[in-house]
Amino acid sequence: MFNKKFLAGKRRLNLLGVVFLCLAFLLSGCAGKASISARKGFVRNPEKHYASKEKAEIGMKISGEASYYGPGFDGKKTASGETFDQDDYTCAHKTLPFGTKLKVVRKDNGKSVVVRVNDRGPYVGDRILDLSVAAGKKIGLDKVGHATVVATVIE
Repeated sequence: MFNKKFLAGKRRLNLLGVVFLCLAFLLSGCAGKASISARKGFVRNPEKHYASKEKAEIGMKISGEASYYGPGFDGKKTASGETFDQDDYTCAHKTLPFGTKLKVVRKDNGKSVVVRVNDRGPYVGDRILDLSVAAGKKIGLDKVGHATVVATVIE
């Protein structure tokens, strides 16, 4: 009787061990890999030449919702290739050429900030700009998250 219980318990432990090893083997393929953007030679959109000499028309205005981003992206590469610094006055826009300078004015309080486009986005809803943390704080987005703005190309 003791031997049957002992053997049954041992079989159960062996089965659990096999299941555990299989799971560990399957999950080990996910661990330790660098993100795709960290791979040498990775290009986000090879068909789009981001370093082009195209310029945005000075005086062009766009309006809509803007938000800010930063803490989770600080120190990572932007779409332009530079390192994101949440304390710089920069922004992300879906199509404006990198280096374009914008004067962004928040409609409800009149506060403004000048930013430079160095990233692509935003990819949330119908927002037109993602400002760096510093730029967002300057117009009070840190209090509300997002707000309606008018952005004018100045350079």
